[in-house]
Amino acid sequence: MSKSILHKADTRGHANHGWLDSKHTFSFANYYNPERMHFGVLRVLNDDQVAPGMGFGTHPHENMEIISIPLEGDLEHKDSMGNIAVIRHGDIQVLSAGTGITHSEYNKNKDKEVKFLQIWIFPNKQNVTPRYSQISLKIEDRHNNFQQIISPNSDDDGAWINQNAWFSMGNFDSEFETTYNLKSSQNGVYIFVLEGEIEVNGQILSKRDGLGIWDIENFNMKALSNCDVLLMDVPMDLAY
Repeated sequence: MSKSILHKADTRGHANHGWLDSKHTFSFANYYNPERMHFGVLRVLNDDQVAPGMGFGTHPHENMEIISIPLEGDLEHKDSMGNIAVIRHGDIQVLSAGTGITHSEYNKNKDKEVKFLQIWIFPNKQNVTPRYSQISLKIEDRHNNFQQIISPNSDDDGAWINQNAWFSMGNFDSEFETTYNLKSSQNGVYIFVLEGEIEVNGQILSKRDGLGIWDIENFNMKALSNCDVLLMDVPMDLAY
């Protein structure tokens, strides 16, 4: 029997620091909800909006797979491994923090906001050598299709992380229907609607709603309007 959990957009944690307006699907910083600690190995799903020219100063991470997905604008990254890069819509950035790194993230532009998702995944290996990766994808390849953006395999489509997890993004026309098959019987899938409205197994999801499903082999999705969707197919067991 499949299980599910629904997180409506307006139930997320919210922090507005002026320069940063952030919505938290799971407990983060000053937002603590014992019912929302993680979904399997998916630990953080932050929906961030950063004011022009502002950003996160240098700060540390360790033993976490950190994925940044820009939605609008340009985000500049600098880290202790010597990487300096700008990521834009269509890019995927992965930081395997491992034994420890420091980094900063700033809005590259002085005249417009930057919007991006920051996602943390518990790794399946502790204390790996820190690693930075950035890829650019063809957004048109996700039209009425789930384009793989993250996998566990360095020779597979998308970027890779130290976890048995697959992420996909799709841009669907209204009324389009599709079926998604989970990659592993050990995994669940967290569906996050970026834009528009969809129906998943009878449940209607609107912009920034999230739905986690597990103990299931596949699910059916119908676009109720033109929409953008992110899928995170992740292990439900936190064991290393």
